[in-house]
Amino acid sequence: MVITSTSNEKVKSVRRLLQKKYRAEENAFLLEGIKPVREAAANGRDILYLFGTESALEKIGFQGEKIAVSESVFASVSEERNPEGVLAVVRRPDTAPETSAGRCLLLDGVRDPGNLGTIIRTAAAAGYKQIYLKDCADPFNPKAVRASMSGIFGVKIYETEDFEKYVTLPVYAADMGGENVFGVEKKDVCVALGGEADGLSEKVLSAAEKIVSVPMEKSSESLNVAGAAGIVMYALGRF
Repeated sequence: MVITSTSNEKVKSVRRLLQKKYRAEENAFLLEGIKPVREAAANGRDILYLFGTESALEKIGFQGEKIAVSESVFASVSEERNPEGVLAVVRRPDTAPETSAGRCLLLDGVRDPGNLGTIIRTAAAAGYKQIYLKDCADPFNPKAVRASMSGIFGVKIYETEDFEKYVTLPVYAADMGGENVFGVEKKDVCVALGGEADGLSEKVLSAAEKIVSVPMEKSSESLNVAGAAGIVMYALGRF
């Protein structure tokens, strides 16, 4: 059966997951697009069910529940400009913090979900497997999940204001005017970055063992936080 009404309860339940409070209440988030959903299904991610048009669902090798809807119904749920017609409702992992075990990332006030997702993607690629979020956007926001390009599955994400209880490595904070990051010895550290609007909080800066910065031409004022994060992570990493 194909659902053709936007008032259907299953459609409403999917649409609710566009809001943070319902993602937390239902321990679920949305992953949209044929390639991300196909990869999630192939790698055994905790998918509760698939939701999409009949033609799109046929492209996904998934043995669990599939809910077929009309194109207009899917469009009412999708946040994509050109929706591909399928999304997965995925179980949201626990974000309660754990003690750091290797190089990690601390994000302080990164409130743009696109930037957050891009940083998550880079962290997964650069081997920073634990990410501590202090006053940040919801990492399971659809925009953040989309920008992470499946990186959300390659890291552990913790939401906490008390990062110092869990981060056991030296904190290297990225901030304007710090030491050139390319001259710093590579070692396992917790890289801290702040949001573009306010930068790092005093709490994080006071916990930092070292302040590092990315050198720039004098004509440049600043870098996008996602771009700066990638440079600093790789500069301090073990590659």
